[in-house]
Amino acid sequence: MPALSNRLEEYRKVALALDVDALALVPGPNFTRVVQHLFMSNERPFVLVIPRDGDPAALVPNLELRSWDLVGFEGAVFDWRDQDGYDAAFADMLRHLHIRSLAVEGQVMRVFTHHALLRAQPGLEIIDAEQEISGLRMVKTKEDVAALQSAIGISERALVRTLESVRIGQTEKQIEQTLIQALFAEGAEDQAFHPIVAAGNGSALPHAKARADYVVQPGDALLLDFGARKDGFAADITRTVFLQHASDEAQDVYDTVLRANRRGFEITRAGITAHQVDDAVIGILEASPYADRIRTKTGHGLGRDVHEAPYIMRGNHSVLPAGTVFTNEPGLYKIGSFGVRIEDDVLVTENGCTSLTQFPKELTILPC
Repeated sequence: MPALSNRLEEYRKVALALDVDALALVPGPNFTRVVQHLFMSNERPFVLVIPRDGDPAALVPNLELRSWDLVGFEGAVFDWRDQDGYDAAFADMLRHLHIRSLAVEGQVMRVFTHHALLRAQPGLEIIDAEQEISGLRMVKTKEDVAALQSAIGISERALVRTLESVRIGQTEKQIEQTLIQALFAEGAEDQAFHPIVAAGNGSALPHAKARADYVVQPGDALLLDFGARKDGFAADITRTVFLQHASDEAQDVYDTVLRANRRGFEITRAGITAHQVDDAVIGILEASPYADRIRTKTGHGLGRDVHEAPYIMRGNHSVLPAGTVFTNEPGLYKIGSFGVRIEDDVLVTENGCTSLTQFPKELTILPC
């Protein structure tokens, strides 16, 4: 693993490209990627500033100092205690840095940290560089892919356990609890996000919440969207199954979504754009009798965050380089009736792509 000083270099280059004096990271996926240690985002501001020239500086809550020592940071550290407040530490850090402009993570830095920076230096120019900063994570290393595969493997084994236990008469909440327990039993360090477990008319809501008062019934679609987190990386998988039987309409809708999913694999390769992938996948759904049931784009990048660059949608003409990982998750949703989504995690390669998910996706009817 490169030394911390080497890992900071690509962020210096971002600051240089943006023509700002420095770049700031706060606890979150980019911060963790750099320091290789997990720190919480809470009420205590914690900021790593990387100048385009010169040594970095860090504003660190005093109670985190011993943990920060493990990072191997070589730069000025400005700590503060709860009882004293953090304004003086911000002022000391900015006087030390002598910067006039700062690029920050617009989707991660919280307003109170932004305001503390401006109180310390009212003339400081702060720009949102979320796209440029988080974009550094888009191309995955071999180690990143291995971590993703580990998280996905855990998720798929948990799904086998869960589906084997589903019975008519269970509630969505009971199935959800089985799935969560199975994730940890298979080795998850955490959940990537709170699972979606939805049956019947609930499956028609793309972001449904499991209901304690809905009992699954014969003929229901059962949609499970979930993932394990392992070694800092998140899996994101969706499978839709049917309980005891599936209507002709359900089977045809499922076949349509599966064809769209497979089209995404056929077209994906290094050099294609996110727009082109989405256009091909959604085009299959639009050409079907179920075009009025389209409610989502094809997918999103996947890594340390569940949703990160690139976003696989029309209008996003970003090129997908080899090493990009994204979700291929077309779906059709008939409000009040049922929905179908099939989601795989895709690794872009020079000559095509590889599915990191291996769980079968042919139409499955559980005997229950």
